[in-house]
Amino acid sequence: MNKSKTEAYMCEIGMTLAELSYMLKHMDGWAGKQYKLSPLAQFSSTSYTIKEPYGVVLIMSPWNYPFMLTMEPLIGAIATGNCCVVKPSAYAPATSAVIRTILRECFPEDYILVVEGGRAENQALLDQRFDYIFFTGGVTVGKEVMAKAAKHLTPVTLELGGKSPCVVDKSAKLNLAAKRIVFGKLLNCGQTCVAPDYILVERSVKEEFVGYLKKWIVKMYGENATENADYVKMINQKHFNRVTSLIDPAKVVFGGGWNEETMQIEPTIMDHVTPEDAIMQEEIFGPVFPIITVDSMAEAEAFIREREKPLALYLFTQSKAVADRFLKHVPFGGGCINDTIIHLATSRMGFGGVGNSGMGSYHGKKSFDTFSHEKSIVNKHTWMDLPVRYAPYNKVQDALLKIFLR
Repeated sequence: MNKSKTEAYMCEIGMTLAELSYMLKHMDGWAGKQYKLSPLAQFSSTSYTIKEPYGVVLIMSPWNYPFMLTMEPLIGAIATGNCCVVKPSAYAPATSAVIRTILRECFPEDYILVVEGGRAENQALLDQRFDYIFFTGGVTVGKEVMAKAAKHLTPVTLELGGKSPCVVDKSAKLNLAAKRIVFGKLLNCGQTCVAPDYILVERSVKEEFVGYLKKWIVKMYGENATENADYVKMINQKHFNRVTSLIDPAKVVFGGGWNEETMQIEPTIMDHVTPEDAIMQEEIFGPVFPIITVDSMAEAEAFIREREKPLALYLFTQSKAVADRFLKHVPFGGGCINDTIIHLATSRMGFGGVGNSGMGSYHGKKSFDTFSHEKSIVNKHTWMDLPVRYAPYNKVQDALLKIFLR
């Protein structure tokens, strides 16, 4: 994909190492008994929870961050004691081969097995019975995974995507907002599940904001990004053709060109975008910035709520009231206030979608919880046995039960 060494380490290798370090540091504590206070009705007893692995886990990963999005869930699955079948994306064969080599050197194949291949291998795997399935990818395939899992009542985590909005209100620090939006949008050239998909900006600051967007695109990638040695390309011809078909030349105010030979698309700003435009009908997954003008934050909120729940939301504002309003009333998987992308770059918080953007969460302890079943145990002591629960019942028992259970 022509990722620079810096971007590859920042977004793939470094994040994987950070997750691994965090898991090694904390997993023993998470794996131990977690004692809970026993209710009075269960006197005298000791209550606790323990974790156990599900068994055999299938991890299916995508092509856009092929190393990190394979290894991070695998770390959680291994930490909880599962055996794993790992299915990397066929669209990233070089990384898939590296993953296979690393895992074969580290683990026997009856513990961690890497299966390479394309659609036929995916279907063959999904026809098997697993104890847990973890899938990262698109909504269409996610529905198929869930349907296959349902045949065996297999629990799933689905990390999907969708159109993640970016909202800029009139109080925002526009220059900084543009800088951080350009970073998030052009990371991996837009081929990121949590990339800002489209931008809702208040009319009174729209022109100034668009000017800053242009400025930061040039500052980061030059006047001609496709000649920048570190500028990422589209993954394949099919994806390249799909993204370029979404660009409406009549609405382009910056960029709009591409190099078909290298499958690179210029950072492109489209203004005066409407909900009916092709660019708004599907997740872009490319370096195109659709600008939608709104007259108020209430209009922006309504626009987002009318659509499927997004995986991420990014709000740029200096108003605490506006931030509180969006956090309280707009559903989304996770996001940032006055930044983009970085909410997923921590092992101390979970990451996941909601509704059409996915289900389940992982990273850090969330991964440990996701890949393990929690057993609740009551160890009832035998030195006494309260008679209140045993038949035949009487008024004294009724009175005691109302004391214990309220």
